[in-house]
Amino acid sequence: MIRLVLFLLLLVAITFGVSWLADRPGEVTVVWEGVAYGTTVPVALAVIAVVAGLILIVWRILSLLVRSPKIIAAFSRRRRREKGWNAVTRGLLAVGIGDNAAVRQARHDAARLLPNEPLTHLLTAQAAQLDGKHEVAVAAFRAMVDKPETRLLGLRGLHMEARKAGDKVAAYAIAEEAASAAPTLGWAADAVIEARCAAGDYAGARGVLERQMALKGIDKAQYRRRKAVLLAAEAIALEHSDPLVAREKAVEAVRLAPTLVPAAACAGRLLGAAGELRKAAKVVETAFATNPHPELADVEAYLRPGDAAQDRLKRIRTLVNRAPSHRESAIALSRAAIDAQEFAQARLVLEPLLAEPSQRVCLLMAELEAAEHADIGKAREWTARAVRAHRDPAWIADGVVSDRWAAVSPVSGKLDAFVWEVPPGVSATPILEHEAERVKAAIAAVRASEEAKAAVAAAEAAALVAAAEAEAAALTPPKEEPKPELVVPEPEPAVVVAPPPAKPAPVTVSPELASMPAVAANGKGKPSRPAPIVALPPLPDDPGPEGETPDEPETPGKKRRLMGL
Repeated sequence: MIRLVLFLLLLVAITFGVSWLADRPGEVTVVWEGVAYGTTVPVALAVIAVVAGLILIVWRILSLLVRSPKIIAAFSRRRRREKGWNAVTRGLLAVGIGDNAAVRQARHDAARLLPNEPLTHLLTAQAAQLDGKHEVAVAAFRAMVDKPETRLLGLRGLHMEARKAGDKVAAYAIAEEAASAAPTLGWAADAVIEARCAAGDYAGARGVLERQMALKGIDKAQYRRRKAVLLAAEAIALEHSDPLVAREKAVEAVRLAPTLVPAAACAGRLLGAAGELRKAAKVVETAFATNPHPELADVEAYLRPGDAAQDRLKRIRTLVNRAPSHRESAIALSRAAIDAQEFAQARLVLEPLLAEPSQRVCLLMAELEAAEHADIGKAREWTARAVRAHRDPAWIADGVVSDRWAAVSPVSGKLDAFVWEVPPGVSATPILEHEAERVKAAIAAVRASEEAKAAVAAAEAAALVAAAEAEAAALTPPKEEPKPELVVPEPEPAVVVAPPPAKPAPVTVSPELASMPAVAANGKGKPSRPAPIVALPPLPDDPGPEGETPDEPETPGKKRRLMGL
């Protein structure tokens, strides 16, 4: 707009000048070597303008001829630079899509056309990374560190290469150097914090975070969250060794992030142990209202050690009122009801979850069947259903499933990486093991009860048998003890030369002796030595029940026994 106005003003001025000259005609005379040349003023001005233009054109041509070598050299440099930047652009795009051949060609062109450009070194390093040449990449990054404008970029590359090689010490040293040079640099501060957390130096990690916040390198919300995570991790580490310091740090972490589950659980345990039950319950219930978690339910249930199961059930009822429609509330309430032997309430609470039960719900039903009805068969049936049921959430970070929360990931070292989610592709979660132990304990209790009942029944049966035997012994007359038997030693036979034996006479054997089996010596069929003579005690006069009854008719051919023998 301003240019248009200026152009119009210039056009008006020229028009005004031309009209002014047209209104005031005059003559201009030039005498050159005695010859006079006359013309009007407008023509003279036009001639002067043309001559001036020609002179300017000639001057321009002459100056261009004089400066032509420099102009040609600058043009060549500009063209070379343009080609180099085009090569760098092509190389970076090829790195992005993973085209190794295009990356190598672009790196070669960029190194030839722009050997001293920072992006050329970056392209060389990235091409080496893509080809798996660690030494070439490290050399390129070190060349970048030597230049002030690319020093931080080179440190970042060296840090990444050290982490890939597994050299945590070198990676930590490089990150410390980068953080000292630029405290607001996010990756450097994060790397230093993660390294100090891995070493257990949570105070040093908080120092780096405070310096980053002081230099406005992080926003306030992120600062509060990270500081709460560091304080919670330190409180958990000091929970058993220094409970007082751990309680202070856990309470501060809850103040910064009231919904952080590990901080609320740790603060609840420590405050409950210190006797501040109302404050501990408030902390746990506030966190449970936003993030219902089984650890918070356990802390609330055992807030005061030594409480009865009914007292724990009352506290859990208060807790679940903060999130009544959540699945975790029903599970926590059913567990407390089973412990308190409120089986009807536990079954009523779990009933809405049986349409699509999770593994923990199946195990709770198994425990309920074992505890309420002592039905091991149904308990095992629910345990088998747990294998195919939906998975329950767990602490996961970078694909690692853990039974407890941690400040950093065990894989990447990232701060605040653990989340409470359902892990994909996992058959069971660590929290399931605790529920399985409860089911085993319930089944073991049923078996112990059955064994105890069987032992009592066996004892009662043994007592009845003993009583019957005692009664029978009381009714039976006592038997006389036999007198000791006298054994007469057999005299050794004398050796006598006998005459040839005569034909033996027939011997009549009584039926009683004929029915007795022959005894062989040593089991080899040889006749044994004669049995010793044993003196028998006199028999009683009364033969007893074996004696002959007076009413028994005498059978012909049957011999009467003397004295019952």
